[in-house]
Amino acid sequence: MKKLYGIMPPIVTPFVNGELAIDKLEFNINKWNKTELSGYVVMGSNGESVFLTREEKLKLVEAAKKFSSENKLIIAGTGSDSIKETIALTNDAAERGADFALVLTPSFYKSEMKHASYVKYFTMAADAVKIPVIIYNVPKFTGVDIEVETVAELSAHPNIAGIKNSSENSRQNTEFVSNTKKDFAVIVGTASMIFPGITCGAAGGIVALANIAPNECVQIQKLIENGKLNEALELQQKMIPVNKAVTAKYGVAGLKAAMDMLGYFGGEPRAPLSGLADPDKENIKKILAHAGLV
Repeated sequence: MKKLYGIMPPIVTPFVNGELAIDKLEFNINKWNKTELSGYVVMGSNGESVFLTREEKLKLVEAAKKFSSENKLIIAGTGSDSIKETIALTNDAAERGADFALVLTPSFYKSEMKHASYVKYFTMAADAVKIPVIIYNVPKFTGVDIEVETVAELSAHPNIAGIKNSSENSRQNTEFVSNTKKDFAVIVGTASMIFPGITCGAAGGIVALANIAPNECVQIQKLIENGKLNEALELQQKMIPVNKAVTAKYGVAGLKAAMDMLGYFGGEPRAPLSGLADPDKENIKKILAHAGLV
């Protein structure tokens, strides 16, 4: 099993006139390949995965594998409420080059999604797929929050490699680290948590900010690991307003607008999302400038 470690962006999906633009994906990945990012996540929340067809998802995995440097991990977001589709899509993504599957916690029947249901679901998936599974906990979107005891039990499975936790709950991250086996990777899911996450034992981060500030996100982790905590904290604090702008405040449209400003291809989000109004773009530009990114 490859090592799950470091900073990775959940890469945006480029669209031109509402259709996949593989050439724009190649352009972005060529730029990211020059950084110390550990890999790329396709079909994550910031990749607008819920708006993609199955065929488009597999095209993205294939293209990301083709364009990425040999040393970069490819993680595919393959989870759905359907266990059969999760298994099928994961195995198809594996055949196209994915190294890990990022599997979202099922959430439609929220009242039933408790310990036993999650143990059953993730165990069935991990038993049946060809690549290691990463549990994806994102309460903001799903409305469910997996329990520490559940993750602790699932971490014993040989084909469950880690968890991406997109909550901003430092205590929860610490408990995930302390209650799972040593080689189980706890990955923070938002850039505001890189400093507190890495300092409590997380292995890295899958963070939207890494699309536009890859070097800064990587540097925070490196500074912590080299014992330079004050420098790491200073850089973390500098990046928080940028992260807030391209996630909580403006979302995918804001992230894509920031990419356009910083020499990547962002473009427009897919319907029903809309692009940003000009005043919002100006605000993002000011935030990027204040952080020294432009």
